[in-house]
Amino acid sequence: MNHPVIIALDFASKDEVTHFLQRFPNEKLFVKVGMELYYQEGPSIIHEIKEMGHHIFLDLKLHDIPNTVKSAMKGLAKLGCDLVNVHAAGGREMMEAALEGLDAGTAMGVKRPLCIAVTQLTSTSEEQMKTEQLISVSLQESVLHYATLTKKSGLDGVVCSSHEAAMIRESLGAEFLTVTPGIRLLDDAVGDQKRVATPDFARKAGVSYMVVGRSITRSTDPVESYLKFIQAWEGVSN
Repeated sequence: MNHPVIIALDFASKDEVTHFLQRFPNEKLFVKVGMELYYQEGPSIIHEIKEMGHHIFLDLKLHDIPNTVKSAMKGLAKLGCDLVNVHAAGGREMMEAALEGLDAGTAMGVKRPLCIAVTQLTSTSEEQMKTEQLISVSLQESVLHYATLTKKSGLDGVVCSSHEAAMIRESLGAEFLTVTPGIRLLDDAVGDQKRVATPDFARKAGVSYMVVGRSITRSTDPVESYLKFIQAWEGVSN
């Protein structure tokens, strides 16, 4: 999974996913399956995408009592995903339970899925965090706190915005993954994200993986748009 682009398959049905992926006959992609798709299609969509040879980030953001998360992760581990996640706000005991579940559900001799934790959603502004979550510190401090707690819990990294990635990398090391939504090219619409960044900004910040959705999936030429993100990451201009 050395490729930096994770394509968010924000579709409502298997047919839409199949039609989209068929446009990449020569590419082995890293894709994200979120709640919308997984809750409509269930585990079968994971199996079908894996059969095509793609890597999968199953983005369900588990957040519940430790035992429930442990049991859920034990089941999810059997799907063969490469990356799963939880909410860091669930706390250290919950995150440790998530890893226990993944270990228990992963077959012997098979590497368990990587597990990361959501810090603050990239749709959340500092003002929202302070007024709605009653967190009084700055957004960056909150993100770093959650990231530090995530690392202490034994997880592999976090979901954050590109604007916090360099800080996390400096504090917690380059091996600790930073997976960043909200990546846009300069002429793309921002949409419902608040803390957005370009691929070039993300690369310079030391981001591990950048998640890109509508800029690719809603493009008239998804393959061309995908390659634009790769080129922008690599610092290649047209």
